[in-house]
Amino acid sequence: MLVDEADLELTAWAPTVGELLADSADFALVVLDLRLADGTSPKANVEALHDAGLEVLIFTGGENPYLVRSAARAGVLGVIRKSEPAAKVVEALRVAASGGHVMTTDWAAAIDADPDLPDVGLSPRQREVLALYASGEKVTRVARLTGLAEQTVNDYLNRIRRKYAEAGRPAPTKTDLYKRAVEDGWLPIPHYGE
Repeated sequence: MLVDEADLELTAWAPTVGELLADSADFALVVLDLRLADGTSPKANVEALHDAGLEVLIFTGGENPYLVRSAARAGVLGVIRKSEPAAKVVEALRVAASGGHVMTTDWAAAIDADPDLPDVGLSPRQREVLALYASGEKVTRVARLTGLAEQTVNDYLNRIRRKYAEAGRPAPTKTDLYKRAVEDGWLPIPHYGE
């Protein structure tokens, strides 16, 4: 798509965000697929790229609105479908590369369809405890991994549950916490049959 575009150049490519960040290439914009082979979440990937000072445009098949919402929550410049005509993709790249937002009806529809889009306000430590516990770890293991006391981990879990309940997204069970963590991008969406 970029061969005939003198003002746009592909300077690096990588199968994961970690590998891209390890590359010393100089680039102004990262075009990110929502589904990476390493199973990382869009939100975590966007946050890692933002921490490196990079802006992000999502380039996706758009088949999963949860992934689109996860990326939107993390503050991407926009979402463009892979099925769009090349000219539209190139224009989106130009807008995003100059720091502009790429507003599409697909992106707006995914966000508008999510009544729970507002963040429940978990602190970084609460997100860490949630991700560990919801992924299957027991409280004792979460405590060991985080350096917290077991009672502190339980206190965090109670606060996390209360925040989700106050946001109208109750999570009384461990399974519910897992669902909320996936919805909010703190855990990757499972890939069944792959």
